[in-house]
Amino acid sequence: MKRPNILVLKTDGTNCDEELSFAFSLAGGNPKTVHINDLRNKSDSLKKYQILALPGGFSYGDDVASGKILATELTSYFSNELQSFINRKNTMAIGICNGFQVLVRTGLLPFKTLGKMQATLTSNDSGKFECRWVKIKVEKSTSLFLKDLQNTVVSYQVAHGEGKFFASQEIIDKIEKQNLVAFRYVGNKGNPTNEYPQNPNGAINAIAGITDTTGRILGLMPHPERFVLIEQYPNWRSEKVKEPHGLPIFKNMIHFVQNA
Repeated sequence: MKRPNILVLKTDGTNCDEELSFAFSLAGGNPKTVHINDLRNKSDSLKKYQILALPGGFSYGDDVASGKILATELTSYFSNELQSFINRKNTMAIGICNGFQVLVRTGLLPFKTLGKMQATLTSNDSGKFECRWVKIKVEKSTSLFLKDLQNTVVSYQVAHGEGKFFASQEIIDKIEKQNLVAFRYVGNKGNPTNEYPQNPNGAINAIAGITDTTGRILGLMPHPERFVLIEQYPNWRSEKVKEPHGLPIFKNMIHFVQNA
């Protein structure tokens, strides 16, 4: 079956694009790292791709706020292209860490209100950059490519200073009611927690990642692309890890677009 084309979007300050490309390639995709200037000068186009992937890093140095400038750039110059992309039934988008911040600031998450923010990711309650492994639970959500992972607890690495998911109570209630929470931070017993350090940022309702109502757009703060090989996990021997926890997400995305 033909490998789907994946656009891994890069700009100044992006630094996780190679890991994300490697994850998609390992999962059976055909990733291409594309600088946003190549989209602006029309030397490349979203039309060529089935998956849009926004990597982690510090786009534009996190000036103003994390992901703010890239989100503004996307909504200002590419709103029509983005809308057309997500309206296609055979496309998906994922944003990880800084990419999640961008998707939220564009309004694509949680409700696909492009150009209108409904939530935010703000400074960690700890007041410092958090970089370590955490456990998160895959929730029952609208996501089309997490169904076989629901109720499992996985280990991913976090690396962020502004990872606290925050919104008004009205928006939080709406997110919960529509089953848009894809991941939650959990404690040692696998239950959602707001306790530090298991919840590294103080996210409301322990939210680590969300999806949209179509289930085709996903954003999360932890990094699944950093655990696509067993040996990437520091305790893989002592915990007798049999498969990398991050790889199934990318395999499922590939499988979906190949069969859409």
